[in-house]
Amino acid sequence: MKHVCKIGIMLITVAIAATTIITGCSSIPLRTEASTSGIHAAEEAGAANVPQASLYLQLAKEELDLAKKLAAKGEDEKAASMLKRAESDAELAVVLSHEDTEKAEAMAAVERVRQLRKENQ
Repeated sequence: MKHVCKIGIMLITVAIAATTIITGCSSIPLRTEASTSGIHAAEEAGAANVPQASLYLQLAKEELDLAKKLAAKGEDEKAASMLKRAESDAELAVVLSHEDTEKAEAMAAVERVRQLRKENQ
């Protein structure tokens, strides 16, 4: 059941990101709040400690920096697009972090069940 929820969350995240990109890249002046908060959320979720999530967290940070540089050069459309990518990658890092945490909790629960079975024999 949790696996179905995770897939649903990931699909919703991708749909939101795609909708945001499709609705336009007219974020003049450059608005970095969503990307920045997404990066902070990923860091708080422990993305730096999960190899896959860490990759997407690093990508999000690099894309945010690039977006700022593009905006400084006056390339607003490219900057806005890069911000959307940063936001999406940060959201993916959060999802991957939560997935890793849930896997670890599941493995711990399985181990507790094994231990209880041993004790009851």
